[in-house]
Amino acid sequence: MDYILALDQGTTSTRAIVFDRRGAIVGKAQQEFAQIYPRAGWVEHAPRDIFGTAMGVIAEALARADADIGDIAAIGITNQRETTLVWDAKTGAPVHNAIVWQCRRTAEYAEKLKRDGLSPFIYERTGLVPDAYFSATKIRWILDNVGGAAERAERGELLFGTVDTYLMWRLSKGRIFATDYTNASRTMLFNIHTLEWDEELLRLFGIPASMLPRVLPSGSLFGCTDKGVLGAEVPVCGVAGDQQAALFGHLCTEEGDVKNTYGTGCFLLMNTGSKAVKSTNGLVTTLGAAADGRPPYVLEGSVFVAGAAVQWLRDELGLVSSAAETEIWANRVKDTAGVYLVPAFTGLGAPYWDASARGVICGITRGTNKAHMIRAVLESIAYQTEDLIAAMRRDSGLNVSSLRVDGGASLNNFLMQFQADISGIDIVRPEVVETTALGAAYLAGLTCGYWNREELSLLEGGGARFTPAMSGEERRRKRDGWALAVSRARLG
Repeated sequence: MDYILALDQGTTSTRAIVFDRRGAIVGKAQQEFAQIYPRAGWVEHAPRDIFGTAMGVIAEALARADADIGDIAAIGITNQRETTLVWDAKTGAPVHNAIVWQCRRTAEYAEKLKRDGLSPFIYERTGLVPDAYFSATKIRWILDNVGGAAERAERGELLFGTVDTYLMWRLSKGRIFATDYTNASRTMLFNIHTLEWDEELLRLFGIPASMLPRVLPSGSLFGCTDKGVLGAEVPVCGVAGDQQAALFGHLCTEEGDVKNTYGTGCFLLMNTGSKAVKSTNGLVTTLGAAADGRPPYVLEGSVFVAGAAVQWLRDELGLVSSAAETEIWANRVKDTAGVYLVPAFTGLGAPYWDASARGVICGITRGTNKAHMIRAVLESIAYQTEDLIAAMRRDSGLNVSSLRVDGGASLNNFLMQFQADISGIDIVRPEVVETTALGAAYLAGLTCGYWNREELSLLEGGGARFTPAMSGEERRRKRDGWALAVSRARLG
């Protein structure tokens, strides 16, 4: 068995990557699929697109690797989190389109939970705050709005799963009905302390326990694919939600290890080991991926607008024609000449959680030019990340000496150097930036014996390291300017 196959099912596309024993990519394929918007704020995916693109990219990636399914030692799956599917337990027919994590159709339901004073109870059990983001309210919506669904669920005829569960069920022709700790911890139904589905939460949301998959460590033998589906019985040995998979892909397995994914938004995760840290700074507490045994606890914070601000520069303002151009323009000026841009286009996430905040540009003078504006947008991504790092330090009491990075914007050298400067820590960018898929591959490879931990540690190396070059005085002055700009954005 020569390779590990990672299946990375994301929000807008599905990818398959074939890794060899050196952790190198030998075959890769990606397919986008349709985003469905039935109403403003509602987002759905067709289940056939999720599974169809998965089958397509697996075949294409194997062809690019000049391999066949018999060459695969194990499969690792990583997926968009919280997205909710409900299907018939016998036929596999979905009762509704997948309701995507971004969908806000259950926002009022979540707000009612808060008004009813249930936030402390839900946070105590799950580490999450009541929000439409998570799966529980989405399941309830399907049961309430699909004809006969509630009755069928009570009779044990319907199954629920996040995307990982649905893919495994389809790939195995129904023999695998399981998920892992990381995905379960994002449903708002799973007790992250007892590591079980929480009976009181199930009663609160009116969800039958028979709908729920069994929950296993991220590194487990979940079962095998059906020969009639992929052409061979291949073990599925690793499963993790995308952000936890990226944390594991960076080998952030020790207490205090931190990674940030720079995408449309940013997801900053800190491994807090065996301690479930209770946040007082707007972070959520969740579970991390582990190749065996009890999972570590993780603090997670989200930036709503990061790479999306670069898209705004390109698509709405027309200041650049590609994201790569921003680095060139930012390096044409020595600083922003006092300009700060707060991209609170949809409010501010952690640690502020201010839905009424709106984007502002501060410090414009007659001398402000295009380069200053572009540089200010890139710097805003680093400032928002530093806000999360500071919140994690306050909550955990742990020191953060370095930050491991991935995602499209992590390839911007200017941004990475400014992140190092404004945070005063080293920024480490790996040679293989496909860390989400790599994390799933590592979990599968460790579980099936393809790699051992020593071999994985030796695979680390290469990439780039950015070290702080800014004086402490300048760092404080810039942070103060950012704090003032944020206060103005929060005026609404």
